[in-house]
Amino acid sequence: MKHIFLVLLMGVMLYACAAPEQQPIDKASEQSKVNTLLDDWHNAAAEGDFDRYFNHFENDSSIFMGTDATERWTVSEFKPWSKPYFEDDGVAWDFTPVFRKVYISDSGETAWFDEELDTPNLGPSRGSGVLVKNSEGTWKIAHYNLTIPIPNAIVSDVKDQIEEVLSAEEKENNQ
Repeated sequence: MKHIFLVLLMGVMLYACAAPEQQPIDKASEQSKVNTLLDDWHNAAAEGDFDRYFNHFENDSSIFMGTDATERWTVSEFKPWSKPYFEDDGVAWDFTPVFRKVYISDSGETAWFDEELDTPNLGPSRGSGVLVKNSEGTWKIAHYNLTIPIPNAIVSDVKDQIEEVLSAEEKENNQ
């Protein structure tokens, strides 16, 4: 029995030692790829390129969260809502990144980021999101969240305005 145990133990140890060594992730290279993708994604919107814009998402179940509390869409829901913006004047929206920080997981399969954006229609805004690497090794957006940062000095006023709007909408919906 003791010999069988030793043989099994040696087999397990040999298997563990023979496992292929995982190549270290070049995080700087992956960050550069993510930055390139995100820049192209924003440029696609600014150029009104609907297909290019939506091809950067992982799939139709990926999430886009807009600035309004009601704006939580899957890509399949977001496409019909946004299509008129892409068709209108050749510019869906124009978000110019002024700062971005990209993080890569130790496995190199997941990335997340936050960015500060200059936008003509929203003013200073922020985006954050998660990307995943697909089976071809290409980064795709799985989740994006667009926000408008509110300076603390005016939070109380903005909160009051939000409550007024929500109250009016609730009254309208109950009529």
